[in-house]
Formats: sequence, structure tokens, C-alpha cells
Amino acid sequence: MAQQHIHAELGTKPIGVLLWQYSLPAIIAMVASSLYNMVDSIFIGQGVGPMAIAGLAFTFPLMNLSAAFGAMVGVGTATMISVKLGQKNNEEAQHFFGNSLTLNVLIGVLFMGVVLTFLNPILRFFGASDQTLPYAREYMEWILYGNVFTHLYFGLNAVLRSAGHPRTAMYATILTVLLNTALDPLFIYGLGMGIKGAAIATVLSQSVSLCWQLWIFTQPTEVVFIRKDTFALRSHIVGGILSIGLSPFLMNACSCLVVLLINRGMVEQGGDLAVGAYGIVNRILFIFAMIVMGFNQGMQPIAGYNYGAQQHNRVREVLYKTIGYATVVMTVGFIVCELFAEVIVRAFTTDTELIKMAAHGMRIDVALFPIIGFQIVTGNFFQSIEQAGKSIYLSLTRQLIFLVPSLLVFPSFWGLDGVWISLPVSDGLASLNAAVLLYLQIQKFKAHNVASAPRDTSWTHNFLRLPRRIQYFAVNRVAPYIPFFSMFQPEDKEE
Repeated sequence: MAQQHIHAELGTKPIGVLLWQYSLPAIIAMVASSLYNMVDSIFIGQGVGPMAIAGLAFTFPLMNLSAAFGAMVGVGTATMISVKLGQKNNEEAQHFFGNSLTLNVLIGVLFMGVVLTFLNPILRFFGASDQTLPYAREYMEWILYGNVFTHLYFGLNAVLRSAGHPRTAMYATILTVLLNTALDPLFIYGLGMGIKGAAIATVLSQSVSLCWQLWIFTQPTEVVFIRKDTFALRSHIVGGILSIGLSPFLMNACSCLVVLLINRGMVEQGGDLAVGAYGIVNRILFIFAMIVMGFNQGMQPIAGYNYGAQQHNRVREVLYKTIGYATVVMTVGFIVCELFAEVIVRAFTTDTELIKMAAHGMRIDVALFPIIGFQIVTGNFFQSIEQAGKSIYLSLTRQLIFLVPSLLVFPSFWGLDGVWISLPVSDGLASLNAAVLLYLQIQKFKAHNVASAPRDTSWTHNFLRLPRRIQYFAVNRVAPYIPFFSMFQPEDKEE
């Protein structure tokens, strides 16, 4: 009954209170998650060297591809669970959860096997050189060994939020960060493992948190829990998960292609050091994007539940508030990165050339940061209301239609700066595109509210809807001759 009460609140509690209630734990979790990625980079950069930072950057496309499969299952499951709970269909929500566990294991094992088999050629294709390949391979091998655990960890965290446990999801992430931060220096410096130690620390910390998550979902008191009869894959359940999850999958898969092109452009225009600069900038800017994603994760169960319950006014309200908060976050990011670029970069390296290159690129990259929050929220909003097609369209146009051509053309004119400039240009065009789609969707919500509103059939309401000329004629020419209404006519004053 307690879980039912939690979900009833999604449809009745004030939106502002709900958004902070669900977003704050997610924001803390997302920031913590990006911080432990940053901690990895800092320890690797300071303890192993600039080429190790560059080698780490060449693993980003593979990491994005792995995240694409994880997000496809995790986001798809979380969204469908929210919608089914909004429709009071708890049994169906239970089957979505069970099928997601099976999918995560199958996809995780398959991805690990295929990529490990062809790891060297893949990293070479991504642009790794003789100097950076050993670092990239050593790191990626151990990340792949723990790929199944990573998929399950992120997937269960998404389900925890949809099942009414945003704080628990936050605690799981914080636990992962604390363990990773403690294990990184031990493995990298204490045991002399180098970049491999950072990868092992990441996998071990995620695995510990995963054990705790699995224990939580063994409790039958949870709104969804581990139940043997839900593991067998059902076509309509898998189809529902993948249709919603296709959008984040394509986003991350496109990110893989984009990072590949960025890395190649950096190598061609500035060498391995330029790739290291991009790796540093990417880690830093990721923090601000993760805060926005935290708001998105807070928005998702609220928007999904109320969309399922046909409460479109509440769906619009949570959207507007999320966009407002996201815009503030990205504007702060813009100011901080423009003013303190060198100071921030120095945390990762002492190499003066790398510091100069990364700080310059960062200032270009954040040029349109204040409008990017709107773009990120809009794409995730369409996922939350089961309109994955629009979310996919926004992702594909931003990365394939706008960014890829920019990456291919701009370096011919501006060299290394052309690679950096491509990023804000594509974000600006993508934001305009998102604005058009969102405006059309809001008009649909308004039309639905008008159509579903109870109709006032009283004679006063209908009278006031008549043209003013008819109202005047009725009051001044007709009413005086009707006995009942004539009692209300003003008497002529005597002169």
C-alpha cells in the first residue's frame, strides 16, 4: 500500500515539489557518476601521463556504444514501468522489469564477446596510434570483462527511480563513487597497475552497488521485484522496451560515430595531444550535462505517470519547470568554463601545451551552452511520453545532419578550431529544430484539454458566447418587452 501511495502522489502532489523530490537524488547521483569518471581521468593523467589521457579518449566511442545498449534497455524499461503504473497495470510493469534483467545479461555478454575479439582493429579504426593503443586496450579490456555488471547496475538504477526510490538510486551511485575514489589510487599507485587499475576499480565499485540493488529487488514488498515467472522474454514486452529504448540507443550510437570523427579530426589537425585535450574537455563538460540529465530523470516518472493518467496540464508543467532549471545550469556552466578554463584543466595535467590546447577548446565548445539545456530536456521529454520517434529524430538530426557535416567541412577552413566550432554550431541548429517540435506537441496538449474539458451548457455561458451585436439587441430591444426581464430595467428619472 505504501508503494501505491508513492505513485498516487505523482498524479496529485505539486509538480515543483515532486520535481525536486525526484530530481535532487538523481542530480547527486549523476554528478557523482561524472565525478568518478573525472577522478579516473585525473589519476590517469597525473599518475600515468598525457599519452594515457589520449589513450583513454580513444575508448570513448566504445564506451558510448556500450552505454547505447545499456540505455536502450534501462531507459525503455523505466519509461514503460512509469506508464504502466500510471495506468494502474502493476502486473504488466512487473513483466517489463523481469524481461529487462534477461535482456541486460544477454546483450552484455554478446557485446563483450564481439568487442574483445576485435578490440585492436576497433581501436585502430577509432584513431589510436602506436603510442596510445597500449593504454586504450589495457583500459578497455577490463571494462569489457565487467560489461554485464555495468549494464545491470545502470539499468536497475533507472528502475529504482521509476519504482519510487530516487534516493536509493542516489545512494547506490554515491557508494560506487566512494569505492572507485578509494580504489583508484590503491590500484594505480599502490599496486602499480597503471591505467588497468583504474578500469578494475570502476568495475569492482559498480559490482558492489549492483549486489545491493539486487538485494532490494528481491523484496516482494517492492512495486516491482525479482520474480522467476517474469524472466522469459515476451515479444510485446521486449518490443515495448526496445521501441522506447531505441531513442537513447541511437543517441549513444550516434555519439560513438561523432566521437570517432572528432578524434580523427583532432589527430589530423593537432596530433595525439589534441585528442587528450578533447578527452579532458569532455569529462569537464559532462558534469553540467549530467546535472541536466538528473533533472530529466526526475521529470521522467512524473511526466510518464501523468501522461498515462491523461493529466496533460501536469505534463506541461513539469516540462516547463525542467527546461527552466536546465537553462540555469547550462548558463552557469558557460560562465564558469569561460572564466576559469585554465584553472580547471590544470587538475588533469601539468603539461603546459595540453593545458593551453584544452582551455582554448573548452571556451569554444561552451559558446552556446545556455540553450543546450532546452535541447537535452526536449529530447528526453518525448521519450517520457512514449513518443520515441520524435526523440530519435531530434538525436539523429543533431548528430548526423548537423554535427557530422560540420566535422567534415569546418576543419578544412579553420583547422583544429574547426573541429571545436562544429560542436556549438550543431547544438544551435538542433535547439531550433527541437523548439519547433515541442511547440507542435504543446498545441496538441492544449487542444486535448479543450476537447476533454466539461462543457458549460448554462444559458448565461452560451449567451456570453454570442456576438456583441446580438447581445446588445437582446438586452435593449427584446428584454424590455418580456415581463420577467422588464423588472430589472432602470426606471427613467424625472426631470
